[in-house]
Amino acid sequence: MKTHTLETAGADLVYDVRGPLPAPAGRPPLLMIGQPMDATGFAALAARFPERTVVTYDPRGLGRSTRKDGRVDHTPQTQAGDVHAVIEALGAGPVELFASSGGAVTALALVAEYPADVTTLVAHEPPLITLTPDGPAAVRARAGVRDAYEKRGWGAGMAAFVVMTSWEGEFTDAYFAQPEADPAAFGMPAEDDGSRGDPLLSDLSWALSDYRPDVDAIAAAPTRTVIAVGEESDAVQTGRTSVAAAELLGQRVTVFPSHHSGFCDEEFGYPGKPDEFAQRLREVLDGAS
Repeated sequence: MKTHTLETAGADLVYDVRGPLPAPAGRPPLLMIGQPMDATGFAALAARFPERTVVTYDPRGLGRSTRKDGRVDHTPQTQAGDVHAVIEALGAGPVELFASSGGAVTALALVAEYPADVTTLVAHEPPLITLTPDGPAAVRARAGVRDAYEKRGWGAGMAAFVVMTSWEGEFTDAYFAQPEADPAAFGMPAEDDGSRGDPLLSDLSWALSDYRPDVDAIAAAPTRTVIAVGEESDAVQTGRTSVAAAELLGQRVTVFPSHHSGFCDEEFGYPGKPDEFAQRLREVLDGAS
């Protein structure tokens, strides 16, 4: 693996290349992106594609990529510009792209803005919360996570986030009637370290979950776009947003093994099924539905 730093006007972007460029066997590089996950989260999945040149990167302001734009928020348009810059720096033509969570939102913006960059996009569980029928309630639930984080710190915010993301079905009165989540119940610290910049728990990434894909631009792009969902996510928020995103694009959602982080191993807590996930991704990239 070779690590590179791409200096742009707004950020120094660090990315890793596993394998040769140009890529072998006539296949384009396989780029993997997330948000707020950085390159470390894709180590298990990348290792399962030894026959491919795999590229991972840290979004600006996360991991090893430092910001120079004086901002702390995360928007899909800015992130898409960064991914475009990385693809150009590779000098290997359009890529195949696996994008997860907020990275899937970035990828949809990328295809709309830079349609020549990607041959096939697999957008895994984009958290586009305003697309679901209960969008206003989902926005309220998201604000509750931010409020818990602002009032009581990281542990409280993360506990609230877990409660929100594991809630099955629409956000009803029963959801909002629950008592405040107890961090100790989830093995999280109750003490407040004073920090408030977490991109997952603050409002710094709301532009990602508020994003509405440009359906016409995506349809006009030469990119084959696939919306993917984990089989365990069926009833929870990211499963429902995936179905809504697929319907918006006029397609059916493509089912993958495991859950929202199903491509990760035990290093990140609740392990997924990286072997099965990688096999399914390989099939979909090869044209399977």
